[in-house]
Amino acid sequence: MSENIERIKCLIIGSGPAGYTAAIYAARADMKPVVYTGMEPGGQLTTTTEVDNFPGYPNGIDGPAMMVDLQKQAERFGTQVRIGMVTEVHFSKEKGGIHTAIVDGKTKIEANTVIISTGATAKYLNIPSEQRLRGGGVSACAVCDGFFYKNQDVAIVGAGDTAAEEASYLANICKSVTMLVRKDHMRASKAMQHRVHGLKNIKVLYNSEVDEVLGDTVVEGLRIVNNQTQVKHEIDITGIFIAIGHKPNTDIFKGQLEMEEDGYLKTVPGSTKTNLPGVFACGDVQDKIYRQAVTAAGTGCMAALDSERYLAEIGIVEEVKAGDYSIK
Repeated sequence: MSENIERIKCLIIGSGPAGYTAAIYAARADMKPVVYTGMEPGGQLTTTTEVDNFPGYPNGIDGPAMMVDLQKQAERFGTQVRIGMVTEVHFSKEKGGIHTAIVDGKTKIEANTVIISTGATAKYLNIPSEQRLRGGGVSACAVCDGFFYKNQDVAIVGAGDTAAEEASYLANICKSVTMLVRKDHMRASKAMQHRVHGLKNIKVLYNSEVDEVLGDTVVEGLRIVNNQTQVKHEIDITGIFIAIGHKPNTDIFKGQLEMEEDGYLKTVPGSTKTNLPGVFACGDVQDKIYRQAVTAAGTGCMAALDSERYLAEIGIVEEVKAGDYSIK
């Protein structure tokens, strides 16, 4: 491990919309933030071909280009963006205490505040054809990408409330929705099941799994296998949505930060504060409901403001009034 220990005011772990927005606000508050990008610089949006629902892009933008824009904006105000993975953390339990992070198992960083924006990773089926066509018709977010399949035939994989809700959403804009349920019943609440079965253009196939996603560069169809009879059949679709859950990227924080049963970080309602002073969480790592780029960005702003106010309380920086944060 490096003997040189760097001390900074604000460490931001993660580089999605939440992390970069936090960096923009923190930099303008003279907190001199340092962002470590993690294994997937830019977060989940780097795997999204079209972003059509983020304010400020009237003609839409592809995900990687949008993340480059956010990074440049953060760097414009003095943010240091570094390629690296925070592999270990040691948080202080005392107000005003110093938090420690280890980067790539060798570099030690000390920080007065830490903003966690490590996000969540969508669960996929992990079959070769699915992975090959991610961004070409395979998506893990119907609300994000459903618009591009308006009046088309699509499929959705999943059996819980999220899958049922996304199937209902797709049914309103798509020609037909085929829902694949692995077991002989759905896990969704009765209310959500009634909603799904009440929509005429949703077809639910039980005991059914994806055998292969068909298509060379874009999704052209789906081969389905009945896991009871092993009978296979194909359907023509242009998009498939995987709704089998997300895993928050919180493993390194276990035992130090309070979490929900499914691993999402707990924050004080109306804030981004965790159970430890000077440690804040924003974006999908603490939001399992909305999971949108714009909501992640909003909580990134909140985290920077919470962090700046904390630093003012412990006498590290002078508190900046809200009106002084406007971008010029």
